[in-house]
Amino acid sequence: MATTTASRKVGLRGVELDVFDQGTGAPLVFLHGASGFAAGAPFVSGLTAKRRLIAPSHPGFGLSSLPDWVELPMDIAHIHLELFDALGLDPRVPFDLIGCSLGGWIAAEIAAVVPERIRRLVMVAPVGVKTGPVDRLDIPDLYTAAPAKIEAMLYHEPARWRVDPATLSDEALTIQARNRETTALLVWEPYMHNPKLMHRLHRVTAPTLFLRGESDGLVSAEYVTSYAALLPNARVATIAAAGHVPHIEQPEAFNQAVFEFLEA
Repeated sequence: MATTTASRKVGLRGVELDVFDQGTGAPLVFLHGASGFAAGAPFVSGLTAKRRLIAPSHPGFGLSSLPDWVELPMDIAHIHLELFDALGLDPRVPFDLIGCSLGGWIAAEIAAVVPERIRRLVMVAPVGVKTGPVDRLDIPDLYTAAPAKIEAMLYHEPARWRVDPATLSDEALTIQARNRETTALLVWEPYMHNPKLMHRLHRVTAPTLFLRGESDGLVSAEYVTSYAALLPNARVATIAAAGHVPHIEQPEAFNQAVFEFLEA
């Protein structure tokens, strides 16, 4: 198979997506979480070493445009389905899909709509469904918590991953602000879930692996277990010494878990 390289802009019916597309082999689609996609993250090279990695920045994230009609993760799911066609992914050949946090929600929407297109599915600390009592949040309120508390929820070692805003470029600060604004738009109401999604997940036919960092303070073990139970063929695994972003904190363990599952 041919090798593709780096990032490019892809126009889709009025939406312009920034798409990372690199590596050789069968396609592996990666859908990022609220913090966006960073091509230089250590886990990326481990994935591109074995597969063609396709990682779009969702509308409103990174350098991708945000049309005024995008309001829900389901809207983004449909945009990405257009993207897969534009990139020439054969609809007759299922591909592997990884979704992290908010990206896991989008991945779940895709897998429920077109289950025949997904070969294997990896859900990394996903949100998107409501599994607990109606009078209690399944996912802690990020918009009222202090920054230090949010760091503790996201990382096993918060101090190691703390970034001084003064060291960031104007472009990086703008992207960071766009990512936060778009996340709020997508998850605010109803908070962190689509009430209809849990009733569609029985349609997912792909074997599914749910991955969670053992120190994740945002997505609990109980929530992940309940989420996985909504899919017909899913199991849960835990990555040690990691929080909500195990692909960032433990890239080698993350890639090992992913490929053991994809190549099984």
